[in-house]
This record gives sequence, structure tokens and C-alpha cells, in this order.
Amino acid sequence: SVAPSRRPRPSPSAIPVAPHAGRRPQTRASPSAHAPAFHAAMTDLWMAVRTGKPRYGRPAFFPLAAYTQVKAIPAPAADWHHRLFGDFRLDVASAHALLGKNAKPARLVRVIVPAAAASWIVPGVCANSAGYWHVAGARVVYRKGSRIRSFGIASLISWRGVWYVVHFGAVLRSSAAGVVDQPATGTGVTGPPGGC
Repeated sequence: SVAPSRRPRPSPSAIPVAPHAGRRPQTRASPSAHAPAFHAAMTDLWMAVRTGKPRYGRPAFFPLAAYTQVKAIPAPAADWHHRLFGDFRLDVASAHALLGKNAKPARLVRVIVPAAAASWIVPGVCANSAGYWHVAGARVVYRKGSRIRSFGIASLISWRGVWYVVHFGAVLRSSAAGVVDQPATGTGVTGPPGGC
């Protein structure tokens, strides 16, 4: 008799957040932390942290096509690749290390967004040519074993009514190293507000 073959384990895959939205023009639509797109984004972000593979978090990250519309700087695409997403890669690795060697049992509980602290950033501020909603200091709350823990998301910005991560561990950094934003036992504290 032939032994039954083992089925390969399905590999994780990211959830589309708002396909092709980055190519369309910005709107003033207010982003929600309760919308399906936000849930998909945070699921993808968590998969990146849990696995230590930043590519899973790319749908949660501010789209390149949107960034080239927002930034009034030379070579915005190069800035996105080398600085923004490069920093995101470092920060995902640091957050993954925070979970410890056995990261698999860590479970996402929720992401707290301090919506009351969100502000509309007008064109011309922070070298931007388009406006967007911004909020600092959201919290990723997770459970590992019986303990609730958390860390921050330094900065979320919107495109067409969807929140995206733009700075994960830190907005500014003094070295080319990953950062985990305010890790804490429990849910931690959101904020502080400000920035762009």
C-alpha cells in the first residue's frame, strides 16, 4: 500500500488593504480604525511582526504610489524605498525580537488608534504637496500566554480614507537600527499627539 502523502502547510499571505488606492488622487475622507481595510492592514502588520518578514506588512504600509503624490521632494520613490520602507524593515525585525524566540503563540488582540488626536495635515507642511490625516502613538495590543502586552505605532497617515503605517518604530532615529515604540506590559498609553 502507498503511504498517504503529507499535505504541504499553506504559507501565510497578506490581505489586500485597498488595492490600487495609492494610484488614485487623495480625498479628505476620514479614516476609521473600525473599517475592514484597517482590520486587514493591522492583520498584515501583525503577520509581519509575528513572522519577522516585513513583506507581509507591505499592504499595511503607506503605498509607494501615494507617497510619490504626497512628497514634494526630489526622488520620492527612492526616499520611500531606502528610508521609509527600509526603516520599516528594521523596526519589524526589532518588534519580532521583542516577541521572543517563540513568537508563534503571540496573538493580536486589537489596535488602539487615538482618533480624537488625528489632524488634517495641509499641503505645504512637512514637504508635502497633498494633505492627509495623521495620528501618532497608536498601540498594538497582543497576548502572549496569559499576559497582555503592547507596543506603539509611531505614525499613521491616511490615503483615501484608509489608515496606513508610515513610521512604525520611530519617526526620527539616530542610527540605522530598528526601534520598538514604547513597549509595555498591558495596553500602554497612546500618543503623544503631534507630528506629521
